[in-house]
Amino acid sequence: MFDPLLHQTVRSKLMSILIANDAIPFKALKESLAVTDGNLSSHLSKLEKESYVLIEKTFEGKRPKTIVHIAPKGRESFDRYIEALKQFIEDN
Repeated sequence: MFDPLLHQTVRSKLMSILIANDAIPFKALKESLAVTDGNLSSHLSKLEKESYVLIEKTFEGKRPKTIVHIAPKGRESFDRYIEALKQFIEDN
């Protein structure tokens, strides 16, 4: 069964980027996904609510900086999602 939270284009791409990087600044993630601040924030809120990602807010000098980390639950869920996709492809 596909995880409905991950079976959405932006969120599956977002998680793929985090799997490859463990953590990435919000700005770099936004640019990689070609989405708006609001759109990315909305997706991150859903993932954070389910403990798939961790959001770290810091300052670089006087500028706020947001770093997005993949959480252990997010890594496990994404691995299961990929396995479900592989199984679906093999079965069809």
